[in-house]
Amino acid sequence: MKVCFVVQRYGEEVNGGAEAYTREVAEHLAQLPGYEVACLTTCAIDYVSWKNEYEPGVTTIKGVKVERIANEATRDEKSFNKLCGEVLGAAATGNPLPLDREEDWMNKQGPFCPGLPRRLREIKDEYDVFIFVCYLYYTTYFGLPEVAEKAIFIPTAHEETPIHLGMFKRMFDLPAAFYYNTVEEKELTNKLFPSSISKPDNGGKGGVGVELPTHIDAEEFKKKYNLDNFMLYVGRIDENKCCPELFKYWEEYKKRNPNSDLKLVLMGKEIVEVPKRDDVVSLGFVSEEDKFSGLAASKFLVLPSKFESLSIVVLEAMKSNKPVLVSGECPVLKGHCVRSNAGLYYSGYYEFEGCVNYLTTHDDVVALMGENGIKYVDNDYSWPAICNGYDKLIRSIVGNTKS
Repeated sequence: MKVCFVVQRYGEEVNGGAEAYTREVAEHLAQLPGYEVACLTTCAIDYVSWKNEYEPGVTTIKGVKVERIANEATRDEKSFNKLCGEVLGAAATGNPLPLDREEDWMNKQGPFCPGLPRRLREIKDEYDVFIFVCYLYYTTYFGLPEVAEKAIFIPTAHEETPIHLGMFKRMFDLPAAFYYNTVEEKELTNKLFPSSISKPDNGGKGGVGVELPTHIDAEEFKKKYNLDNFMLYVGRIDENKCCPELFKYWEEYKKRNPNSDLKLVLMGKEIVEVPKRDDVVSLGFVSEEDKFSGLAASKFLVLPSKFESLSIVVLEAMKSNKPVLVSGECPVLKGHCVRSNAGLYYSGYYEFEGCVNYLTTHDDVVALMGENGIKYVDNDYSWPAICNGYDKLIRSIVGNTKS
């Protein structure tokens, strides 16, 4: 079985949810008997500028053949932001702009890599299945039509303005099958794009397998960073992840709870400014060992994002025996909490404050939530189960294309 993933960035240096997700799935599928797995991607590491940092050409990463094609332009922030206001503003009102204006937005959004669709045309007959990850980028929008009858589409869809652009209606009609990371993603996609209902899919039972590294040392982590009582945020420190709202809530929490010694610890690249406070600690990009040791050392994970299609870090926190505190305005994150009984969700500051205080004062319930989280991840997010689901869907597509 020859499978080719198509994604906007790929590599061990790439810090991104959809991209890290793609790499993990590709590496595990490559271990299945009879599978040959490749990835077609760009030379970018940074998702804002899309500048070429990897060398173009073919390399192998943990059993996956990776072919990178150079982008032909970097993003012009000024013109892109101006066009964003026009295109997304129109979509938000329910009156999308004409297709050519939306496609101009996609070109400027990037990564602008015309060589990638051309390459797909050349290798179309070399692979049984092409798996496209993330609806939002040039690589999927212009690449998927080239191999649509062999394409499995992982949209990573969630409720946000871009998904209402008119140009995506055609794109979501094209793939042979869909792979959804959650039930909520399937429900949203089926609602917005009714043609997806009739396509083969995995029923929303998807995602990634979650495993803990062999070496985790919570006490060593606390000693290394001089930390004790803290809640942890992991991911890009970004407006799109609603970090400014988290900082605002944190400041208010400390004003209203002056005796609390709880700290907010952040792991990830700083895209927005982090408040300079003694009770806020930004560690930057950390190793996997430090990430899991930090989860083990924390009171709980906090994730304020309203726009998630899976959230690997939430599953990693649950597997680490820790509860999660998430935005109730994100259906996917709320769904994880409801199905697992391993987390709390909030809407607005006062619910945030109540949840933080509950999780820091009810150790017996927190322990039960930790146990529930482990069971939830082991049942639904083990690699054997995930790979079996992929294999079943892939074989159904190959059967159809060869019949």
